[in-house]
Amino acid sequence: MSAQAKTAEQGFKLNYKRTFIIGFAFFGILLLWQVYDTWCPTFLTELFKNSLGIEDEKQVQYLVGIMMAIDNLAALILLPIFGRISDKTHTKIGKRMPFILVGTFVCAVAFPFIPVLFHYSSVAGVIILMAIVVLFAMMYRNPAVALMPDMTPKPLRSKANGIINIMGYLGGAFATVVGFVFVLSDYLGTTKDANGNFKPHTWAYKNIWAVEGPFLVASLLMLISAIVLFILVKENKIAEEVKDEMARGDAISETTDKVDDDKPMSKANKIMLWLILGAEFFWFMADNGLSTFLNNYVIYGTHSSSVGTGILTIVGGVGSVIGFAFGGIIASKIGRKYTLLGGLGLTLLGYLVWIILTFAVGLPTGSLPIWLFVIWFIKGFGMSLVHVNSFPMVVELCNSKKIGAFTGYYYASSMAAQTITPIALGALLMVPNFDWNLLPIYAGICITVSLVIFLFVKNVHSNKTKFSSGLSAIGEAED
Repeated sequence: MSAQAKTAEQGFKLNYKRTFIIGFAFFGILLLWQVYDTWCPTFLTELFKNSLGIEDEKQVQYLVGIMMAIDNLAALILLPIFGRISDKTHTKIGKRMPFILVGTFVCAVAFPFIPVLFHYSSVAGVIILMAIVVLFAMMYRNPAVALMPDMTPKPLRSKANGIINIMGYLGGAFATVVGFVFVLSDYLGTTKDANGNFKPHTWAYKNIWAVEGPFLVASLLMLISAIVLFILVKENKIAEEVKDEMARGDAISETTDKVDDDKPMSKANKIMLWLILGAEFFWFMADNGLSTFLNNYVIYGTHSSSVGTGILTIVGGVGSVIGFAFGGIIASKIGRKYTLLGGLGLTLLGYLVWIILTFAVGLPTGSLPIWLFVIWFIKGFGMSLVHVNSFPMVVELCNSKKIGAFTGYYYASSMAAQTITPIALGALLMVPNFDWNLLPIYAGICITVSLVIFLFVKNVHSNKTKFSSGLSAIGEAED
């Protein structure tokens, strides 16, 4: 056996402590987006209804979709740009950290002003502040996500990505719990007239803290997470420490052709990349379509409290955390492709059950049924298997000099979907005889297309790799 082969077979040790700390960046990202995606579509719905004098909320969902899509369109353009720029940046604090710090600070300052401007019924002000938040969130999102593959060998990235995503979902769960204290539907519900219609502009006389609280908490925790990351992760020092291990990981990566720092990407690897990104596009079409309109589905479609949205989010988050914890382990046994396909299949099964039960018993009214929470748990678990393995599969295909750029490709695909899906779903909701029952049908079709595309991704097995486990791995990681 050659010396190179012997070196490749030596055990890889995931640095759990460092990975958890890197996860603080994703904690701040999902914390912000959970608040943003839950509250902003309803803000826009109310503002458009009042400014246009429309009572039926479904008639303004296409406008809500366009506004949410414009933000994502900006992200589609900016994510690859910031990824490439950060790849080529060299400073005393690292190549990713300057973008993380500047982006987080501006987002944290701008974010709490969105509900203030909604409170005073400023359509233009809310849209402008949303655009500023998205711009600077994109500045730090790509570099923050790229930190993990920067410091983690390729065979360990699924497990590391699981930890990163658990940290992110803790951020999202925290934002959801805060939403239980500040209930949006109660804030809006106090403005109804005798006929049950919302009175225009009367929320300006209500307690502003009912909508301001979640945004302030999110901003504060974003700042704290960035400070923790800056203090504890010395980017340049760690990059030098892991240089040899990164090279060993590249030698046994799961790619059709070997990735070489000095050669162009092979045709086979390009095909694999495009298939992964294509499948990713459609699963985000499903996932973001639901997340964009979920709170409106609960408030307007089922006439339930927005607390129901929070409970659904937490239940889905619990399923996600379980999936993130075990997704990397499952992938090490059966491969990333089949783990990801299993996640898509579980998610599709959940949507099919949702469709069948909705049409069998009708759209729930007044409160959300137990079966919807079960479906959300299954969906959360299934999609976590998808997310924990898809990003490592993309950055597996690039060399060490292009991690930021390939991170940008990954997020460009998701943002392209998130640009199109709010407009498409919002427009469909305007079609006569279509109502909120459309949501699971739309999501089910998108997931089916995604699953079919991913079937064509070539299943590539790397050489069998030894992983340290248990207390020994944690102990060695903290050296």
